[in-house]
Amino acid sequence: MPKAISISKVDGKPGHVYYPLSLDEVPTPSPEGRQVIIKIHAAALNHRDLFIRQHLYPGTAFGIPLLADGSGTVIAVGSDADPKWKGKRVVVNPGIGWKDDPAGPEDQGGYKILGGTKTNPNGTLQEYVAIDESELEEAPEHLSAVEAAAIPLTGLTAWRAVVTKCGAHNLKPGKNILVTGIGGGVALMALEFARASGANVWVTSGSEEKIKKAIGLGAKGGVNYKEATWEKKLLALLPAENKQIDAIVDGAGGDVVEKGAKLLKPGGVIAIYGMTVGPKMPFLMQAVLKNIELKGSTMGSRKEFKDMVDFIRSTKARPVVSRVVQGLDLEAINDLFEDIKKGSQFGKLVIEISKPGAESKL
Repeated sequence: MPKAISISKVDGKPGHVYYPLSLDEVPTPSPEGRQVIIKIHAAALNHRDLFIRQHLYPGTAFGIPLLADGSGTVIAVGSDADPKWKGKRVVVNPGIGWKDDPAGPEDQGGYKILGGTKTNPNGTLQEYVAIDESELEEAPEHLSAVEAAAIPLTGLTAWRAVVTKCGAHNLKPGKNILVTGIGGGVALMALEFARASGANVWVTSGSEEKIKKAIGLGAKGGVNYKEATWEKKLLALLPAENKQIDAIVDGAGGDVVEKGAKLLKPGGVIAIYGMTVGPKMPFLMQAVLKNIELKGSTMGSRKEFKDMVDFIRSTKARPVVSRVVQGLDLEAINDLFEDIKKGSQFGKLVIEISKPGAESKL
């Protein structure tokens, strides 16, 4: 029987418990209607998967395959599905309930992400996935299966923050985009999207090594946010023709408005997709007087997912992969979770489940 990995229940309070991984045998899937069956080649972790194991994520469920990111090959199609999908290498849209409204999900239940919850009882950490054909995009040809698996959720989140929220007018040659906390999957995809759009990208990190790696990926420069007046150092790095930041893409919160008010042009944008420093953040009068816009941003619509994949295909953009482990090996996958706990990764953590070219007919 096919195998999948989920979590098992043990006693413990949210935030203190750490649910163990479980290797499960699952029924062989059969496509119904517009469904297709995908043989998963690779699946990737997100920080939410750690939160699920700690019971800090809404709707945490047991026995549901984990992970939202996946790539693979379509090996069977349902009676109402387009036969063109058969044999295609694909990436999976990581959630449902959000078609194309730029304001947010149309579904009253909100955006329902794949993996490990009762709200969307499916996931990519398994050998085969049955999913509606409408949730697929062909994998960009220049990406390996591992790279393709690294783009869905972090790519979608970064795309909405960078393109939808910062705006095309800020993504041109000569514009300065600041991406904070470089090293995580979303921040690195934000760097790649802004760079590929022609903007100058600047970064912050608490690690000089991560700043150097970001420069190697196309960032113009970076500063260490552990320095009390890092914003002054960043301003000194900016080119003479544009000595202000046009937009900030941030996942930390904290003092980003205070620092942003000193860095941003009048009317500049802060697109914030996370608040890892804490759940509250001051909005200062200094930012009001400069007409700075603070925009919350999370995940993205089905349309934005397609736009993101098309952009990656046309620009030959690539995600950064930090580490890959082979197969549904619980010990190896647990090690990837330890990387997330320590924050030691630079890019995505990926499980290669099967090699392309060895497709099963079930």
